[in-house]
Amino acid sequence: MKKIIFGVFVIALILSSFKPRPSVASIDSPLDIVTEKKVFDRANAIKNFVEKTPNYNTDITFLIDMKIMSGKNRFFIYNLKTNSIIDQGLVAHGLGSETGTMGQLKFSNTPNSYCTSLGKYAIGKSYFGEFGKAYKLFGLEPTNNNAFQRNIVLHKYDKMPYEEQTSPICQSLGCPMVNEAFYKRIEKFIDNSKSKIILEIYY
Repeated sequence: MKKIIFGVFVIALILSSFKPRPSVASIDSPLDIVTEKKVFDRANAIKNFVEKTPNYNTDITFLIDMKIMSGKNRFFIYNLKTNSIIDQGLVAHGLGSETGTMGQLKFSNTPNSYCTSLGKYAIGKSYFGEFGKAYKLFGLEPTNNNAFQRNIVLHKYDKMPYEEQTSPICQSLGCPMVNEAFYKRIEKFIDNSKSKIILEIYY
């Protein structure tokens, strides 16, 4: 009888050690070494930038790695103080950035190109437009300084998937466009920030 009880106890202990698989948007979703290093390097560059430039948030930055396929998490919320990714999710690229070759994108700062533009952006005030609440983006580099003129904004879209997938997701007109649930988490950081948060899109 004691052996049976002990056996049941061992089985229960083993089963209790298995944790449910985290959501794909969880900060526990693993990144490959190359992606992780790119995130860390970009975050360090932004940390140096915001420390030398007044009026920008020195705690949080948003990073988008366009080298990652659109069906995978590539929008990272990064804590500059703890040097860690604290959230991540899917984000669309502009339909004009498609090249017809899987895994290869092109980028442009030209009006009406519908392309994603690379570079650092300052996230401005929110407004209500076609997609509801959205945030104006101000390009800080020659590669994206037409962002305001092009109406490039950070916004949500109800057709954007939440979970990672093997297929490409929908595209935008050049805006970083995210899922509604992920957007709610993003906007909390923006709305609670006393200074502008930097968003960088890189490849």
